[in-house]
Amino acid sequence: MSRSRPLLLAASTAGLLLAGAGPALADLRMCNTTGSRIGVALGYRDAQGWVTEGWWNLAPRACETLLRGTLAARFYYVHAVDYDKGGEWTGKSVMCTRNKEFTIRGIEDCLARGYERSGFFEVDTGEQKGWTIQLTDTAGAAPRP
Repeated sequence: MSRSRPLLLAASTAGLLLAGAGPALADLRMCNTTGSRIGVALGYRDAQGWVTEGWWNLAPRACETLLRGTLAARFYYVHAVDYDKGGEWTGKSVMCTRNKEFTIRGIEDCLARGYERSGFFEVDTGEQKGWTIQLTDTAGAAPRP
C-alpha cells in the first residue's frame, strides 16, 4: 500500500541564488533535500499535448536538471517516490506512469493502455524562464499510511 508524504514547496530560481550556487539557468530543476534516494516522474503539456516522463533518480541532498532550456509551460506536475523510507509525494492530477523508465504521450485511459495511474501535484512556475522545485520532508513528519 502506498503511503503519502508531506508535499514540497516550489521556489523560483529566476534571479535567486541557491545556497552556494551561482545564478540559476533557464531550466526546470529538482532538488532532493531529504536524506533518502528519491525517484521522480514529471508531467507537462507541450506543443503536441500531455506527456509524462520518468524516472529521474535523485541522491540524498542532490539536485538534477529535469528539463533543459527556457520553460515552455507555466504548470508542471510531479510524482515522487522515497526509495529508502517508503511513501510518496502525490497530488490530485492523475497521469500515466510505469515502473521502469518511460515517456508516455497522453493522460487518458492509462490502465487500458497498460500503464499505471498516479497522482501528481501541480507546480506553478508563474511563467518564469527557469524554476527549481525543492522536495522536502516536513520537520518532524513521517510518511503516513
